[in-house]
Amino acid sequence: MSGERVLLVTGGSRGIGAAVCIAAASEGWRVAVNYASNRQAADEVVRAVEAAGSAAIAIEGDVGSEAGVTAIFAAVDAAFGSLDGLVNNAGIVGPPQRIDEISPERLDRMFRVNVTGSIRCAAEAVLRMSTRHGGRGGSIVNLSSIAAVLGAPGQYVDYAAAKGAIDTFTVGLAREVAAEGIRVNAVRPGIIDTDIHASGGLPDRARDMAPSIPVQRPGTAGEVADAILYLLSDKATYVTGAILNVSGGR
Repeated sequence: MSGERVLLVTGGSRGIGAAVCIAAASEGWRVAVNYASNRQAADEVVRAVEAAGSAAIAIEGDVGSEAGVTAIFAAVDAAFGSLDGLVNNAGIVGPPQRIDEISPERLDRMFRVNVTGSIRCAAEAVLRMSTRHGGRGGSIVNLSSIAAVLGAPGQYVDYAAAKGAIDTFTVGLAREVAAEGIRVNAVRPGIIDTDIHASGGLPDRARDMAPSIPVQRPGTAGEVADAILYLLSDKATYVTGAILNVSGGR
């Protein structure tokens, strides 16, 4: 894979996003590591990418705000001058709540980050990648969740609904830009052992859920990253509009 290819990973400073950044470096991608607040973690990922022999920058920006999205892509333009891949990884969960307990503020934030943010980032990527706009094509991978299929009752139906929107958006955008050199796919992780569970108030969730997973264990960020890198790669040139479960059978 050409060392000239540029990849933007939103939420790239931790978990699945960090694993994608580091795996991409080993395949020759130059990497823009987006983060919302933890600059130290993003810098550590940049160092790991550089240690793997590629170039990287850390870019601050909250995908849940229009100013954040604008700043992220302006920084990519300034640093690299092109864009060939986008991984819409940035996302949030909330503590377990029934729908009749969820505040309007939580609902607004959930959809601004997980849905609107991904759609806006995809739109900016299309402006740079599409042959219609003078680009050279590219690949977008959206992060969904197996919750989109299961619904997450009693935990976070708002998160599950947001990821259902990502599934639909993936299929629609794939068809919209297929003739413009852009492939659009998604992965649906299951229970993955990352710190997103702690951010939702359930730090032991991955371990506790293991007996209910057909393969009897949570997945790793690296296993999800492998699937994402496949979808980004030239091995998947005829794959678009696909949603790949990486869920251990859930």
